[in-house]
Amino acid sequence: MPRTVLIVSDHTGLTAENIARALLTHFPGQSFRYLRRPFTADVAAAEGVVREVQALGEHGERPLIFTTTTRRDVLDTLARAPARVFDLLTENLTLLQSEFQETPRLDVGGHHDMQDSEAYLSRMEALDFALATDDGIGERQYGLSDVILVGVSRAGKTPTSLFLALQHGVRASNYPLAEDDFERDGLPLPLEKFRAKLHGLTIDPRRLHAIRTQRKPQSRYASLEQCEYEVRRAERLFARAGLPVRDTTSASVEEIAAGILNTLKG
Repeated sequence: MPRTVLIVSDHTGLTAENIARALLTHFPGQSFRYLRRPFTADVAAAEGVVREVQALGEHGERPLIFTTTTRRDVLDTLARAPARVFDLLTENLTLLQSEFQETPRLDVGGHHDMQDSEAYLSRMEALDFALATDDGIGERQYGLSDVILVGVSRAGKTPTSLFLALQHGVRASNYPLAEDDFERDGLPLPLEKFRAKLHGLTIDPRRLHAIRTQRKPQSRYASLEQCEYEVRRAERLFARAGLPVRDTTSASVEEIAAGILNTLKG
């Protein structure tokens, strides 16, 4: 049975979950079931989590709790739960307080506040741009793009574009390769002027076949033969154009984005 992992936060829980998953991925012999409990900002909410853990304990389970709350009364309440509790912030805040000789602010959701409004607005603008130039639309705006992702349908272009925009404020467009593009010797016409911004995404044809089959089963679009043809031709196009290429077959969107960001910084 998978071990239950409760993500408990006084705000969205995104930070706590990211840290928990980063830690637990180092234990491949274990399986986990994640339960998110955001906005646990007071003792009453924390007591609800404790009752939930107690119910799980009646079935012989000892859950894990990862929390980023900084309220002492909430932490004390969670400590009463029959679970292993991982306090992700307060110990490090104490160390930083000693280093800076400054008392830390313990505002609820401080990590997600709007202090850096310029950065936040930049990410929102990048997100709007990614949506406006998704899947080959908005070609006239390619000159404003920071990066243009190129690949066959369902190779991971859209989720990577949106992640780059929302998390990093990168103006990411994407262009889906079609059969007409494979008949050309060079790049598709809309991309020719923007070679320096292009990044190719490729994928194992069998993985592409599985993804497309979920979307359009028993179609030519999803057939393994078609997937193999498109991927092979796309990779030839990337090689001729000398584009950097990322394989999305088993990579997470975070890994794909990190590789692209590293290239952009270079």
